[in-house]
Amino acid sequence: MGANSSSISELPENEYLKKLSGAEPISENDPFWNQLLSFSFTTPTNSADLKLLEEATISVCKSLVEKNPRTGNLGSLIKVFLSRTKELKISAECQNHLFIWQAHNALFIICCLLKVFISRMSEEELQLHFTYEEKAPGSYGTECEDLIEELLCCLIQLIVEIPLLDITYSISLEAVTTLIVFLSCQLFHKEILRESIIHKYLMHGRCLPYTSRLVKTLLYNFIRQERSPPPGTHVFQQQTDGGGLLYGIASGVATGLWTVFTLGGVGSKPSPQLEQCSPLANQSLLLLLVLANLTDAPDTPNPYRQAIMSFKNTQDSTAFSSSSPHAFQINFNSLYTALCEQQKSDQATLLLYMLLHQNGNVRTYVLARTDIENLVLPILEILYHVEERNSHHVYMALIILLILTEDDGFNRSIHEVILKNITWYAERVLTEISLGSLLILVVIRTIQYNMTRTRDKYLHTNCLAALANMSAQFRSLHQYAAQRIISYTCRHLRRYVYVLDKLYFPHSHCSTLQHCFSTLSDNGEELLSLTCSHILRSYAASLFSLLSKKHNKVLEQATQSLRGSLGSNDSPLPDYAQDLNVIEEVIRMMLEIINSCLTNSLHHNPNLVYALLYKRDLFEQFRTHPSFQDIMQNIDLVISFFSSRLEQAGAELSVERVLEIIKQGAVALPKDRLRKFPELKFKYVEEEQPEEFFIPYVWSLVYNSAVALYWNPHDIQLFTMDSG
Repeated sequence: MGANSSSISELPENEYLKKLSGAEPISENDPFWNQLLSFSFTTPTNSADLKLLEEATISVCKSLVEKNPRTGNLGSLIKVFLSRTKELKISAECQNHLFIWQAHNALFIICCLLKVFISRMSEEELQLHFTYEEKAPGSYGTECEDLIEELLCCLIQLIVEIPLLDITYSISLEAVTTLIVFLSCQLFHKEILRESIIHKYLMHGRCLPYTSRLVKTLLYNFIRQERSPPPGTHVFQQQTDGGGLLYGIASGVATGLWTVFTLGGVGSKPSPQLEQCSPLANQSLLLLLVLANLTDAPDTPNPYRQAIMSFKNTQDSTAFSSSSPHAFQINFNSLYTALCEQQKSDQATLLLYMLLHQNGNVRTYVLARTDIENLVLPILEILYHVEERNSHHVYMALIILLILTEDDGFNRSIHEVILKNITWYAERVLTEISLGSLLILVVIRTIQYNMTRTRDKYLHTNCLAALANMSAQFRSLHQYAAQRIISYTCRHLRRYVYVLDKLYFPHSHCSTLQHCFSTLSDNGEELLSLTCSHILRSYAASLFSLLSKKHNKVLEQATQSLRGSLGSNDSPLPDYAQDLNVIEEVIRMMLEIINSCLTNSLHHNPNLVYALLYKRDLFEQFRTHPSFQDIMQNIDLVISFFSSRLEQAGAELSVERVLEIIKQGAVALPKDRLRKFPELKFKYVEEEQPEEFFIPYVWSLVYNSAVALYWNPHDIQLFTMDSG
């Protein structure tokens, strides 16, 4: 770096960096700093170049770590930066490119050095390096012990006070990035950090009064999605030499700020994905997520989380509560629009989850929107493409739906929103469907994918909970949605029969049945004539009676028998034996969902009754099952009532005629004949110690998504490389 270097390969041998990390102390007023900071360096964005930059920085840092206790040059560099930031606001107003450019370069060097220091030493050692001064070897003064706090506070002030202009974009981005780097010590610990020196500085003292302004600024950076100014916006001409960009301070060639940090930069072509994004918006959102998920201090709750929990709409004129010291106001309409537009990224979905879960003002506003489909459709698309998303992203999208379905108004309104031509839904052409019916289709598809692929109980439980919350408000279900509810239930009823067959007739080797289940399509095509189904039908009453009396004992004996047949007590049980309880849970919940709809809104859902009647033979087999017979009473009553009316109407009825009879029967069916059950309502509650999930998740997003930040994967301790 410095006026004579601009490529990564030259960095380790650069004379200015050698002097910085050498044995000679450098005064804050030395002209050397002007020379060191007069460089134009295109910050790499691809992983190969970022790795080279990391390796080049390490070689400089090794020398600096050794010499800094005697020279105090790290502290001098930081003081030079701090002195220059005092005039940044005026420089921005006066369009002083030179001043801002050099301040940015100082911060860029500090950030690169800090990243290596933090990855290779404890916080206590890092703190010592901030205290060393130009004195006798090994000595340091007390007046500089808070240089870390001064730097942190300066970075926050820079973010919240410097106006975002073309000439300040880069230094604002670097300030956000440096704060992320300061907090990155968590990456190098397996356990969650609960008492960190950096956390303490950010949550107490001089940084604390800026909490609400910092959170607000980071949110507005996300909302605005400002792109970095293009490389062509230079005020002065660039001079090139040997592939590098050289700037002569004496000649006044003092700009070229956007070659310092531009996506792609000079001489390289940005990838299409990065070219379309806003690096400042992305980095600001990542920093916001990191701050919001810092653990509470022993004596103080996380102020950044408090700010996120309590901010209000700019149109809200009510007074702030005294219990919310970090509350502020922000434009909810702009925030809502940004959230709708950015849901393709994990971090935007995580932000939406945090706001809906923790901020009652945001949740109330979102649920009152009349264009809720703009938010729900991107979430459904995440779930629909479940195989392309990481599991954490799918979880967050699903929990967002669960939180939304806790509200009855939402559950009613989604059936009033009519959508046309959902192009990303490939299973069937949906020319017109309600948002509610589409939500049902996508959630059932997600459950089905999970049961056949990932087999994650947490995921299917939350999917079923969302459907259950909606069930009492099902309205005018699309015929395909009604069919999928019933066919998915039937799929598990058949699977249950199959598992029982394997448990009680382990040597029957019913290849016909096995083939049928292995080839059962996602559309739930019906297979009514199954060998074992016929066998079990004749024994159903006695078998289910036996299960009701001795279910656990019989299952235990069957399990032992299976293990015995496998020849070893240590042998794992077959999947079908392990699946029995899970299948029972799914069947029970699906039956409760159907029952809830029939009990509360039967007359609004003729398509569901039609689909139920079409599959009545299979449902009738389970009317006496001990696990289902209570919930089957209403379903059996509806089947019997409408079957009788259809029989009275004669044979060979058209679909239209059957639906007409169902609609007439729905009015005639006495409601008091249907047994009342407690309302199906599930509320999302975070697990105990949620930080054990969220902190590794947030840092995996930083690791994978932060712009121009690279960490050696072998150094990462917080998560494994496939968890992000």
